[in-house]
Amino acid sequence: MSTMHEGLDLSQIPELAAQLRVDSVRASTSAGSGHPTSSMSAADLLATLVSRHLRYDWDDPAADGNDHLIFSKGHASPLLYAVYKAVGVVSDEELMTGYRRFDQRLEGHPTPVLPWVDVATGSLGQGLPDGVGVALSGKHLEQAPYRVWVLCGDSEMAEGSIWEALDKASHYGLTNLVTIVDVNRLGQRGPTELGWDLDAYKARVEAFGARAVVIDGHDVEQIDDALAQADSPGDRPLVILARTVKGKGYSAVEDQENKHGKPIPEDEEKAAIDELGGERDLLVRGPRPPEVTRSEPAVRPVELPTFEVGEELATRKAYGKALVALGHADPRVVALDGEVSNSTGTGDFVEEFPERYFEMFIAEQQLVAAATGLSVRGHIAFASTFAAFLTRAADFLRMAPVSRVDLRMVGSHAGVEIGADGPSQMGLEDLALFAALQGSTVLYPSDATSTAKLVEQMAATSGVSYLRTTRGGYPVLYEAGEEFPVGGSKTLVSSDSDDVTLIGAGVTLHQALSAAATLAEQGIRARVIDAYSVKPIDVDGIRAAVEATGGRVVVAEDHHAEGGLGAAVLAGLAQESIQDLHLEHLAVDGVPGSGTPAELLDWAGIDAAHIAGAARSLLEA
Repeated sequence: MSTMHEGLDLSQIPELAAQLRVDSVRASTSAGSGHPTSSMSAADLLATLVSRHLRYDWDDPAADGNDHLIFSKGHASPLLYAVYKAVGVVSDEELMTGYRRFDQRLEGHPTPVLPWVDVATGSLGQGLPDGVGVALSGKHLEQAPYRVWVLCGDSEMAEGSIWEALDKASHYGLTNLVTIVDVNRLGQRGPTELGWDLDAYKARVEAFGARAVVIDGHDVEQIDDALAQADSPGDRPLVILARTVKGKGYSAVEDQENKHGKPIPEDEEKAAIDELGGERDLLVRGPRPPEVTRSEPAVRPVELPTFEVGEELATRKAYGKALVALGHADPRVVALDGEVSNSTGTGDFVEEFPERYFEMFIAEQQLVAAATGLSVRGHIAFASTFAAFLTRAADFLRMAPVSRVDLRMVGSHAGVEIGADGPSQMGLEDLALFAALQGSTVLYPSDATSTAKLVEQMAATSGVSYLRTTRGGYPVLYEAGEEFPVGGSKTLVSSDSDDVTLIGAGVTLHQALSAAATLAEQGIRARVIDAYSVKPIDVDGIRAAVEATGGRVVVAEDHHAEGGLGAAVLAGLAQESIQDLHLEHLAVDGVPGSGTPAELLDWAGIDAAHIAGAARSLLEA
């Protein structure tokens, strides 16, 4: 029976580090895959951190005073799981039989399936940006004493997102964030860009406003001294640049190319373990966290803004007004923006709640990552920028469902409707991007009233939710108090003998209403559907409308044809066959240029005239 040690003196650290190396080898060899060499290089760093500096109650991972440990180099999961064994929360049996196995929690890269993991990592360059969001919460919102420790690999230092993170950490004075870079010289293919040029790393780190400390990553005294600097953080974030050897401890793989991501073969495992001094069974826990009591937020009912029917207002501006209303009702609501808050509508929130607003500037990856980290700490984060620019952060959005976080994203200035700014500013892929995310919700309101209600819905919606807003002002269509449930739709024009269904959302709904009026003058009755919920789409409501109009339907959207509103409608109608379905799908095809909104809607073939023409074609057919 092993004895639990509360902290270790420096002389004992090498034994723990050797255990972490041995268990990294054992776990990955048992699984037949994994990254033992990437784990072995950082074993001394983690042994020192976990036993002497990481303030953590392993029996209560939700304790508010706990430090946070994020493996940005998530492929070093054998090391992380070996640490979990060393602190007594994962058994040796689970390590040996659960790592990388189907339906087990010790996945190839760590995810929050484990209660000690805040965010999913493995897509390199994301752990540190997410850590910035956690540290923002600790320093600026919670005023909590916890530190955020992030282990980075040197390969991911080539990612721009790492430098976005360091820049924002410096800008916000995140002295509670400590970045440890495992500079082991070798990546997957061969040497990294800078190899062991620690001076170059140091210069870059300092250029981004952080404090750099260069150490030998296998000298426990140097490691301990560097980690101890977190106790007296100074005025800048700390970055520890540790020169290490990949595969440290087993001479057959030490500093060898072509050993990345390869387990030690079974016939070499004993030799490796013997060279590392054999198996150990140390149980070690470091310092306990300070006692922190986090008060429950005082949440009040939301008093949404109201708008007069017929009043013209851009939905982006209605979003801003609704966000302020949420902020008054719930102190957990925070906002982030990408230096366009005066255009997205977030500017209203900035003026009302500056202490709950975080400017991420033109750094969309960090925008999403900061929202992710804030969500980890229980905040209701709304992040906004132009719809077109959210595509820059596609990988961070992709990882959000893996991290089990709730993100509320808002994209303004969508589609050709924005006009003269031209195609570089036109979000024409955003609906497809968000619809493809696991468990996501995609909303596209057409007026101020529906926008405000959907913003309120987003605050209570789990997973990734996306609200698409428009640049131009459009008439308010709905009375205050109208409900807009996620997964619903609205029928604005209908009769008992309609000839065709027109489906739109956002700007194209207004075009569909104009088309319906024109068709009515020609004796054609059109039913008009507001598909404000693109995902989930209102399958039953749309199916009923299409069946009532003889299978004739026109879908118009200010988006490319792939992955948007039309794709959602078709997928919904395909669930059950409809006799004689005749569908016209009007969407943006080709690369637009500059022009007025009216000129561009006409060019794209999604204005009222083209919608009416498509409806007439269906009837003639």
